[in-house]
Amino acid sequence: MDPNLMKLLLSSFLALLLLSVPCSSQLSADFYSFSCPNAELLVRDTVRSASDFDPTIPGKLLRLFFHDCLVQGCDGSVLIQGNGTERSDPANKSLGAFFVVETAKRVLEVVCPGTVTCADILVLAARDAVELTGGPSVQVPLGRRDGLVSIAANVRPNMVDTTFSVDKLADRFASIGLSIDDLVVLSGAHTIGSSHCDTFGERFQQSSNGSWVPIDTTMDQGYAKQVAKRCSIGTSATTFDNDASTPMLFDNQYYINLLANQSLLHSDSVLVGDSRTISKVEEFAQSQDAFFTSWAESFSKLSTAGVKTGDEGEIRFACQSVNG
Repeated sequence: MDPNLMKLLLSSFLALLLLSVPCSSQLSADFYSFSCPNAELLVRDTVRSASDFDPTIPGKLLRLFFHDCLVQGCDGSVLIQGNGTERSDPANKSLGAFFVVETAKRVLEVVCPGTVTCADILVLAARDAVELTGGPSVQVPLGRRDGLVSIAANVRPNMVDTTFSVDKLADRFASIGLSIDDLVVLSGAHTIGSSHCDTFGERFQQSSNGSWVPIDTTMDQGYAKQVAKRCSIGTSATTFDNDASTPMLFDNQYYINLLANQSLLHSDSVLVGDSRTISKVEEFAQSQDAFFTSWAESFSKLSTAGVKTGDEGEIRFACQSVNG
């Protein structure tokens, strides 16, 4: 073979090899286009299959994504099992759908071993959960590395609490580079999913016979009675849909509910009573298109919070543990 041709072929091969290795320090939408071109499709299929079997999966995946990104950034640290990890903290005890991420990872390890990170899989799974329930299609940048550290003590100081005021919510979001508008947009995640009764228990009083009595006068009383009835006859595991009108559909009903004083969580209800947030609530209640457009922007923004890239972190072999 002609030596010049041999050099050309070798150079082309090396260039392709370099492109296929996920070592870029920058996130990009086509990060896996050479190294694992079917990565997004395989994650989507996994999410769809799990959601077909259990329609509560999308809400759980979205919540799992938030709990990961709010603590140390979107690095998959919430997925790590073990005593003293983020996953073991009481604030994360009710998280679910871990198996969806782990299943997608196992599939990808067969197709593209050592290539796609758990952090990216979780972002993609949450993105797909929204679209599969009627929400917008969102293009997200990829190339996050998996975190090496997962500490339970990091959860509480960084997690949003359902009793927060707008000021506290805004401060928490600002600490990871998100605006007060992002806060209103991303609160719309509560258009799907459910919450355990104890997460909004401060809005009710428990009588001597165990029944719940509404004490928060900002709640629509008919709605409050529905919530009280369910939680009164339930157990510690009882949940109530965040959006009682269209609980399985990602839409703008959440904002319509807010204006009707039918929000489940205190941290949602405060968005109506603050001049910095009410205008966005009203805008999204009137226009689902406006909400969807803003959601795509804010979701993508959150997904890049505190990410690790390049030589930081690792590509885990299994999502529930760091590489040994």
